[in-house]
Amino acid sequence: MRLRECHNFHDFRLLAKKRLPGPIFNYIDGAADDEVTLRRNTSSFESCDLVPNVLRGVSEIDMSVTVMGQKLATPFYCSPTALQRLFHHQGENAVAAAASSLGTMFGVSSLGTVSLEEIRRKYPGPQVYQFYFHRDRGLNRAMMERAKDAGVNVMMLTVDSITGGNRERDLRTGFSIPFKLNLAGLSQFAIKPTWALNYLTHEKFRLPQLDEHVDMSGGAMSIGRYFTEMLDPSMNWDDVAEMVRHWNGQFCLKGIMSVEDAKRAVEIGCTGIVLSNHGGRQLDGSRSAFDQLAEIVDAVGDRIDVMMDGGIQRGTHVLKALSLGAKAVGVGRFYLYPLAAAGQKGVESALRHLRAEIERDMKLMGCTSVDQLSRANLRFR
Repeated sequence: MRLRECHNFHDFRLLAKKRLPGPIFNYIDGAADDEVTLRRNTSSFESCDLVPNVLRGVSEIDMSVTVMGQKLATPFYCSPTALQRLFHHQGENAVAAAASSLGTMFGVSSLGTVSLEEIRRKYPGPQVYQFYFHRDRGLNRAMMERAKDAGVNVMMLTVDSITGGNRERDLRTGFSIPFKLNLAGLSQFAIKPTWALNYLTHEKFRLPQLDEHVDMSGGAMSIGRYFTEMLDPSMNWDDVAEMVRHWNGQFCLKGIMSVEDAKRAVEIGCTGIVLSNHGGRQLDGSRSAFDQLAEIVDAVGDRIDVMMDGGIQRGTHVLKALSLGAKAVGVGRFYLYPLAAAGQKGVESALRHLRAEIERDMKLMGCTSVDQLSRANLRFR
């Protein structure tokens, strides 16, 4: 199977599975507990049907949106995700380059493998910094100042990860950073030597946003341990309000799922929220973002930019979310599989496929711009 044979999300996933060692593929692919929420994130779109209009004159399509003060050429953006150079040696450079080529927004994670400064210097597109709230308040302040100095456009605080989810696939392989795999995990690396060769012959893997503050040289730290030991479970609304004031710019909360929390985000001065269950990787059995979208848009959509992520696999999924009132949608696994499969070329191919689907589907819906999408175009079973 080759990149040119990949035509959709499932094709890219299959190619990534063929190229990645099992423990790394399962880190991307897996979720918490029984992975019920992971599956629901996509299946939630299936209970919603599109109702197209015809004879509307759709020769020209404008799919641009403005979200949190950023003009995007597409109504989707690349959500910040961790450890990208583990999946392909180009890592965040590949994703930022692909997003910039499409004129859309991309994010860099606190657990990113390329520095904020390098990405900001190289790529002109709107940039998000995804932030975790650490027990060390000095570290929090230092990381925010660093992001501001780098010219980051939007601060995105993840609020659903005060402790790590129960990711049993990682437990079975012993997945951790640096690698400390069990025998089952090591055997998977032995049968994928191409990945190992690329990993060993390129720049050393590191976490540049954290390496001045977190010493991982003495032993392996699992992702679960990072969440459990370094992040602050006592974080509350007063802490976030102080961060919003300190940042004094576009500030977004990622991981909002209730109307009550959405209203609090408005009250403390946030400019955006992302409805998200962390790709099903935290609380299994939680609602999907799409299922929660309508009631949260109705409650706060006129006062704050509402976005969502989770389960996006098709252009029609994007149109359904926009029709319910989302200003834009974020994708994560959607670009991680093609990143793992083929680096920058893979990410560009996947994002262009999604853009082409949205353009074609808008024509079939009889809509020439995103603002023409509405709930009148939807029916729920």
